[in-house]
Amino acid sequence: MTDPRWLDADEQRAWRRYLRMQSELTARLSRQLQTESELSLADFEVLVNLTDVPEGRLRVTELANALQWEKSRLSHHFARMEKRGLVVRENCPSDARGAFVVLTPAGRSAIEAAAPGHVEAVRRLMFDGLTPEQVDALAAIADVVLERIERDAAGELEARTRGA
Repeated sequence: MTDPRWLDADEQRAWRRYLRMQSELTARLSRQLQTESELSLADFEVLVNLTDVPEGRLRVTELANALQWEKSRLSHHFARMEKRGLVVRENCPSDARGAFVVLTPAGRSAIEAAAPGHVEAVRRLMFDGLTPEQVDALAAIADVVLERIERDAAGELEARTRGA
């Protein structure tokens, strides 16, 4: 095994600042949503994914993939959201084992009520402090990192497939 490629001082500083920024931003946005709308950030993520599709419904596996959640996490979270009337489960008529997560009118109302405060918090905490050039740089950096993550995941899948 080769020696680890340790981060240099600049990389370590950038990495730790990124982790702190991500953690603090997530915590603040979570508190804002909970306080103003009684939605968790996880609730909001589920509802956003459902409102992004015209029918307001996704297969459970599609939603889990979009959120990068394990199916068990989605199942537990979905059950809590279903008790609050935000979503319902519908069986898939063409696949007896498949199911859909469906946005309810109450779920749509909840996200429509929460979105203005949430976007204002995102704008205030993140974008109002950045120049247009910094926003472009942030998007470009995210694109590069996400592309590398996707390639790495594809390589892992290919290696598992070869090993199976």
